Amino acid sequence: MELESYLDQELDPVLRVSLEEHLLKCKKCRLIVDTTKKTIEIYCNAEPAPLPQDTRNRLHQALAKRLRRAQS
Repeated sequence: MELESYLDQELDPVLRVSLEEHLLKCKKCRLIVDTTKKTIEIYCNAEPAPLPQDTRNRLHQALAKRLRRAQS
């Protein structure tokens, strides 16, 4: 995916220049890139929130059920 590669600074230099030229002209795409960057920054800088025990139990049960179905 180009957006992921762009944000990770792993995009081919020629494609990167082309994408950045597009972003200068396209507000919608620039908004998507900016929003995605900010979301990643918030996620990376956030502290994990503890789950209440009942939520943790329900999550484990749901994951175990899904895993059993996938193995069937």
